[in-house]
Amino acid sequence: MLAQLGLEFEVRPAHIAEIRAEGESVADFVARMALDKAKVVSARSGGAQPVIGADTVVVVDGEMLGKPANREQGLAMLEKLSGRVHEVFTAVALVHAEQSSVEVHVSKVWFKSLDAGERAAYWETGEPADKAGAYAIQGVGAVLVEKLEGSFSGVMGLPLHVTARMLAEKGLKVPVISGTSSAHA
Repeated sequence: MLAQLGLEFEVRPAHIAEIRAEGESVADFVARMALDKAKVVSARSGGAQPVIGADTVVVVDGEMLGKPANREQGLAMLEKLSGRVHEVFTAVALVHAEQSSVEVHVSKVWFKSLDAGERAAYWETGEPADKAGAYAIQGVGAVLVEKLEGSFSGVMGLPLHVTARMLAEKGLKVPVISGTSSAHA
């Protein structure tokens, strides 16, 4: 998705524990995770380049749905989402020049009703296994979404409009909106 902004980048996983603190709101949790990821990667790389961290969770009835651990959990998540509206919280963090910022974006997604056979067939595509809420809007999962209010790229895991604005606010060039050659992130 960063390539869509014209950025050159390296993917460097942070490998941090993603555990929600007792009483922590969903927005605070994703913000903390995104910022912690960016800070860990920035520290490992010596802080020379800007680092973007992100975290996404799906929320239905106040329950956070992360990535399913197995088929049973994935099918249960799809059943919870079936025929309902849920929210997708995505936080974007930027760490650069010893400064950091983080912003949370929330989208609402209306899911079609899915019977057991449809849920199983979708699971068998392999797509939901590593996705928050057990679906990927950018793939086959798009057929499960009846309506979206918010950011398509935010539901995918990185709201590009937020990311581009945050980079620009720090004086970092975003080639597709500034007409410059590639920046590094």
